[in-house]
Amino acid sequence: MRLVARLIWLVGLLCLVVTAPAAASPFSDWAAVVVAGDWHAHSGAPSEAFDNARRDVTQAFEQAGFDPANLRQFSVRPELYKGVALTKSDPPAIGQALIDLTAKAQGGCLVYFSSHGAPMGVVVDQGFLAPGVLAGMLDTTCGKRPTVVIISACFSGVFVGPLAGSNRMVLTAARPDRTSFGCGEADKYPYFDQCVLESMPKVGDFAKLGATVQACVAAREIKEGMKPPSEPQLFIGPALKPMLPLYAFDPPKRN
Repeated sequence: MRLVARLIWLVGLLCLVVTAPAAASPFSDWAAVVVAGDWHAHSGAPSEAFDNARRDVTQAFEQAGFDPANLRQFSVRPELYKGVALTKSDPPAIGQALIDLTAKAQGGCLVYFSSHGAPMGVVVDQGFLAPGVLAGMLDTTCGKRPTVVIISACFSGVFVGPLAGSNRMVLTAARPDRTSFGCGEADKYPYFDQCVLESMPKVGDFAKLGATVQACVAAREIKEGMKPPSEPQLFIGPALKPMLPLYAFDPPKRN
């Protein structure tokens, strides 16, 4: 009888383990915006590269633990993508989304841009979003919360200084004085965005993602013979650096 009772107890314990709810992702209460800022190749011809990046980067972050309810996507041509909740790419709309999202999701912030860029900022539809303007948006919405900003654009290193803060990580596709690559009509993604997508399943957190993407971009540019190298920039603030490993990505789902 004791053996039977013990077996019943073990079966009950196993059921509790199997049915116990999974721990919530550390990103479940983060606000996030992912922006495709243009729809042209560097030649001026139409290109899906930025919207492809927007779509698949969003999916990658959701798989890593971000709650779709707290994530807003932006496209220059939202009407083309039926069945997807998209907002027209526009700086005031991006700012309003950050206001709305950070009011309900107060754990941290993620901001991701994929677009063309210039020394004055990142292209958003017909204009530029300047580093100082984005810094002001983040100051008034994300404030002192852990904040990760990733900008895939030429010359995007211009954002590092204005956005740098003790609670922030800034990862950009290029130095302030360099272009990035992969924005042609035939490119599925810019090189930088493709490296983000390839790297996320292999790393556990944003700090490892930054270093892995830097190495990935350098290798891709050498392979393709692109010069001068874009040299993606990575800044991690001193208050955020020891915390980043605690914000672990959910492990990749296996089919």
